[in-house]
Formats: sequence, C-alpha cells, structure tokens
Amino acid sequence: MIYPIFLCQEIFLMQTKRNIYKDFEHPFAQYVRIIGKGKNGARSLTFDEAYQAFSMILKDEVLDVQLGAFLMLLRVKEESVDELAGFVQATRDQLNFKTLDVDLDWSSYAGKRKHYPWFLLAALTLAQHGYKVVMHGASGHTINRLYTEQVLEYFGYPICQNDSDVEQQLQQRNFAYLPLEAISPILSDLISLRNVMGLRSPIHTLARLINPFNAKATVQAIFHPAYRSSHQQAAFKLGYQNSAVIKGEGGEFERNPDAKTLICGIKNGELYQHELPKLTDNRSPVEEELDLAVFKAVWEGKQHHEYGEVAVTETMGIALYTMGACASYDEAMLKAKELWANRKVI
Repeated sequence: MIYPIFLCQEIFLMQTKRNIYKDFEHPFAQYVRIIGKGKNGARSLTFDEAYQAFSMILKDEVLDVQLGAFLMLLRVKEESVDELAGFVQATRDQLNFKTLDVDLDWSSYAGKRKHYPWFLLAALTLAQHGYKVVMHGASGHTINRLYTEQVLEYFGYPICQNDSDVEQQLQQRNFAYLPLEAISPILSDLISLRNVMGLRSPIHTLARLINPFNAKATVQAIFHPAYRSSHQQAAFKLGYQNSAVIKGEGGEFERNPDAKTLICGIKNGELYQHELPKLTDNRSPVEEELDLAVFKAVWEGKQHHEYGEVAVTETMGIALYTMGACASYDEAMLKAKELWANRKVI
C-alpha cells in the first residue's frame, strides 16, 4: 500500500517517539505517575513539581498523549492550591511583557449564554472614570456562548495583540483587552481542547489567575463554588495583595442579583470573606436571545434594563472595593451607582 507523504511522516514520527522512549523514561512521565498512581498511591504535586511540570508543557517538551493524560487526571482529582499556584507562576515567569501601570486585572474566560455580559459595562464604566483596566480572556472554546471579544468588536474596541497595543489602549481609553493567544499561544491551544476532551481542564482555572501586567488588584469568577477558595488561596500564595473571587453569573465576574454572593478576597495581603445579600424576590427571566443592539442601547443610555443595571453597579462595587477605592462595600455600591449614572453616553 502506498501512503501519502504527510501520513508517512506522521508514522515515522510516531515510530521515532516510540523508539526513543523504549529504553528510558520520558522526563515528564514522573509527573503523570505522581498524580495517577491509583487511589492509595497518588498524591498532588508540590508547588515546585507543578512549576517544573508546567514549564515543560509551556516549552512544548511534552508528548500529546502525556498532556492529555496529565490534564484529565488533574481534572478528575481537582487541582490543589500548590498545583494551581505552581502552574500560574510557571506561566508568569515565561511572559516577557513590559511593565505597565494597571489598576485592575479582569479575567473573562466563560462567555455568556442566559444573560448579557453586564460585567463588561462595569469594566468600561470604571475605565471611563480613570481606572486602568486590563481584561484578558479566550473565546470559542465552549459552543453557543457569547464571548467578550465579540462584544468589544461590536462596540468598536480594538483587540490587542501585544503589550504595546495594551499600553496604547490604556493611554487612550484606560481599557485594554488581550486574548489568551497573545499571552500564551500554547495555553490558548490547550484551552481549546475542551471540545476534544469533553471536559474543562485546569487551563480554564489557571488562566484567570495570570495577571500578566501585575495589576494592583485582580478579580476572577468561578462557575463551581468549590473552586472559590482554591482561587483565593492560590492568589494569596502567588503574593497578590488585593483580589476578589466570586461565583459569577455564567462563570464570569458578574454579580447575580438573584442570589447571595460570597466574596473570597484578599485585602492588603489579608484573606477575608464577605457575603452580599440577594437583591430580588424572584429569579429574573433569562434573555430569549442576546441581541447586541439592545445591549449597546443600554450602554448608550437609550434603553433601560432593570436586572442588567443592578448587575452592572453591584459588580462595579465589588471591583471598587477590591481596588481600594472605597473603605467599605456599602460605600463602594453607592459610588458604583454614581459612576454608572455619570458615564458618558453617546
């Protein structure tokens, strides 16, 4: 049988890889073994082990079969705080971005399905009032969701491709959005594996914690409540001084007025928890469709949206407190309403 050239090359590479590791162990195998040695033999990686393992992944020194096994073993057991912090630190140490003055790092990796991305209006309002916000995220990794990048393009905001673009946008608008692909192409490829694996991987968790420009404060959201504490503890281990983690609507950093919101935060280097009360009597109806023309009309002051505008101001209030702009959450919520009312409408 005659094989096409590309298939012959693939077969040759597979045989070569098999032959190379027939007589000795691949350096990454130890990390797969540590977390996958069975119910009684397995353990979590230490911070240093996690750092070394993820450094190898970022340098493309790991075989695909090892990577798939490693990510899914972590998914099944759930990553520990040391593992998460080690992965993030390895990522941060391989970045080569210029130093920029950033007030708030805002991660956006979930996308929206049932409600508009009201958190984005909170971030843009803060930027209008002089707070420098860098948002980073990824799009398209989960089917049937509306992602931040799509909305920003609809609003006419440029998508940054490097740190110089971020610097320029911060100077012009106090807001910049940087896709994960521009931070780390390898992480971007890994986060896209969700549709291949059928499950989210630790990449979705660690990407939220990268804080690529060392902002003074960070905000992240989780979808599963169990991850709230691990995010907080990992941020603390990474030395972040001011941070807030919430179970956000749809997995984005957005306060849901229909539910109590537990904030797991760091304030001036100290861990804290604070719960905000439920604000509505009944669950608000979900949107039949996410029409960006309607969303933009609310931003421009041409239309009102009761649920959405509460979500905007409440989300903004958490961000204001996290940045140290207000001494209490009550003060922060009042200031947020003032900033929203005084935004520049077109």
